[in-house]
Amino acid sequence: MNVVHIAGRELRATFSNAVGWLVLCGFLLLTGYFWITQLDLFVTESANLVFNPYGAPTMTISVHLLGQFFGNTLVVLVMVIPALSMRLFSEEIRGRTLELLLTSPVSTLEIVLGKYLGALSFVALMLLSMSYAPLSLLAWTDSLDWGALFGGYLSWLLASAALLSLGMFVSSITTSQMVALVLSFSASLMLYVLSWSADDPDSWMVQLSLGAHVEDLVRGAVRASDLAYFGGLTAFFLFATHQRLESFRWK
Repeated sequence: MNVVHIAGRELRATFSNAVGWLVLCGFLLLTGYFWITQLDLFVTESANLVFNPYGAPTMTISVHLLGQFFGNTLVVLVMVIPALSMRLFSEEIRGRTLELLLTSPVSTLEIVLGKYLGALSFVALMLLSMSYAPLSLLAWTDSLDWGALFGGYLSWLLASAALLSLGMFVSSITTSQMVALVLSFSASLMLYVLSWSADDPDSWMVQLSLGAHVEDLVRGAVRASDLAYFGGLTAFFLFATHQRLESFRWK
């Protein structure tokens, strides 16, 4: 119950904060622009291929529209998730309210999970607010690839969960929200593009890259290795945050 109470408090705090609304509006604005642009490009290219018996069948909604849209939105998440996570603990540390939280009858694990789940709930609502875009295709086609749709939303949620845990850890090691924003954005971006400079698909950079692990999910292919990657990355930074907060109890 303590976890649920802290999560609810964190969710209400996000909605009562101007940053939360700015992040939500910015996310909807950018993703809406990407959807309209990608849809217009898809319609134009489809019209150009209508008389091509070989090229037209390869122009699929799941790959050339949904796949591109989900991939572009992941870049937006890399930008907006650090803005949500920057205040999770840095604000508490700077305002000295973390000491009150740590001396309350709740464990460190409950604090970490409560704050994390509260922020993740906001992210889930933010992602759900964009469901109108892909679902609007139902008015135009009966062959919507539900596997690609599910994989795309799963890639959003898993990537957001991992990036949020990273940002929360960064927020726990500084008293400045701006420092937390810059550090978590830099780390998130590096994690996303880590595979771009790798020549070997089996290299450690590809295995650690967030961008490499979302490629199959965006196409609707859910692999156990990708799920293990996101689960392990999220658990690692949650554990690191837990240990960081425990250090405050030792002082």
